[in-house]
Amino acid sequence: MPGARGLVVGFYVGFACCCFGLDVHLESAGVRFGFSPIGAGRDFHQAEAFVNWNLPWMWDLGSLWRLQSRVEVSAGWIEDSGVNAGLVAGGPSFSLSRRGSRLSFDCGISPTVLTRSNFPSKDFGIPFEFTSHGGLSFEISSRIRLSYRFQHMSNAGLGPHNPGLNLNMFGISYVF
Repeated sequence: MPGARGLVVGFYVGFACCCFGLDVHLESAGVRFGFSPIGAGRDFHQAEAFVNWNLPWMWDLGSLWRLQSRVEVSAGWIEDSGVNAGLVAGGPSFSLSRRGSRLSFDCGISPTVLTRSNFPSKDFGIPFEFTSHGGLSFEISSRIRLSYRFQHMSNAGLGPHNPGLNLNMFGISYVF
């Protein structure tokens, strides 16, 4: 497993170096709130503020589709049965949109740091996790966007416990 850890760390260090000094633009900022899926038997809630920056890499996929690369950074709070923790996350994401449409598909993965890793219903093993997501965004105006994402957080087997956590997240953001 040490090779996998080195690969993951190397990827994010390389990604950060590539972004330094490039043409990066503030894309949006907002807030999200989420909860465990119904029937999951858990009582997790999460709230966070986030910021997205467009990276200079964008690809036209045919004449109608566009894939935009981004970096997302978030900070917030997670709670299970009255036990709270802070969290900070940041990493690459992508947005796929059809020209002329207000709807887009978003996905990404972010290293995530928790201020505690043991909760009443889950022991995440270590405070370092990865949060992956996939979801939809809808621009209700040129400046306001609503979003839904399904996200999964786990330590990717880096710690002694790796139960994972799934959340439904709903957000609103201001588009710059």
